Amino acid sequence: MQGAIIELTGIRGFVTCVLLSSVCAAVGGEPQDSTGSASRAYPSSTTIRVHSDLVQIPVTVTDGSGRVVLGLEKEHFTLFEDKVQQVITHFATDDAPASVGLVFDTSDSMQPRMNKAHEAVEALLKNANPEDEFFLVQFSDRARLVAGMTKDSEEISRRARNMRIGGSTALLDAVAMAMDEMKSAHYLRKVMVIISDGEDNSSRCPVNELKRIVREGDVTVYAIGITEDNVPIAYPQRDRLTGAALLHEIATQTGGRLFEVHKLKQLPDIAAKISGWTRKQYVLGYAPENSERNGAYRHVQVKLTKPKGFPRLHASWRLGYYAPTE
Repeated sequence: MQGAIIELTGIRGFVTCVLLSSVCAAVGGEPQDSTGSASRAYPSSTTIRVHSDLVQIPVTVTDGSGRVVLGLEKEHFTLFEDKVQQVITHFATDDAPASVGLVFDTSDSMQPRMNKAHEAVEALLKNANPEDEFFLVQFSDRARLVAGMTKDSEEISRRARNMRIGGSTALLDAVAMAMDEMKSAHYLRKVMVIISDGEDNSSRCPVNELKRIVREGDVTVYAIGITEDNVPIAYPQRDRLTGAALLHEIATQTGGRLFEVHKLKQLPDIAAKISGWTRKQYVLGYAPENSERNGAYRHVQVKLTKPKGFPRLHASWRLGYYAPTE
């Protein structure tokens, strides 16, 4: 830290599917019918997309205890694209509705954890924006779309309570299926929440393919990794990431986070925290100095100036975006 400027490491959020290969799209069988849908798109500014010449970057700012920090102004943010400072022309702290995908582990090992996991789903739904829409994917040895995109949160809750337990863990296939379902989102703001207790052992979607899709996406992903008491999640070598370790990388790259849960009673509170993080973001908009439409990936960095009297701050944002091609 130099002076009042805190340089923060960019953190990308969770997953959107712009392009899904056949090997990932085919997993899990036939989707079931949607239980409803929103009828109009909300012009939210809380997701990274290029509209005309405007790039919009959602930023979550928290204190040392993980509480969301509000009250900052545009002058407290400095933004760079490929190391070139940009002029922030748009600044907002809106609570726009979102399209939320819930990805739920129903493998054998989740049996003793299901009651608290259901409470976590209820906490997510209860603390969401009233206009949010949802879908639900469950996975064990295969992924299945239990409820398509709908604004009926009661239907999502009912479907979650009725899911059956059993089988191995096809986590990557489930994330791929959820990204595919996110194509039907009616809002620009997209979030995925994954609840799981184990490493992937059944997926057919290759790790590299999933990571490519994530890099091309614009969905913030949060993962809740349930572990045994005081047993941290293992992170193997970078080129062999699977399961929870892969989720950790995806989450931090998209602006989200992997929460390690060692005690089941923590689940509902963490789910409620995720809803709070989703609804309380700063949105920075700018017209890139680089006007080339070449489809290249551009890296984004945010620096935060801590106002006097504020606690130590941490910011998370998506690390970059793909430039348009036309």
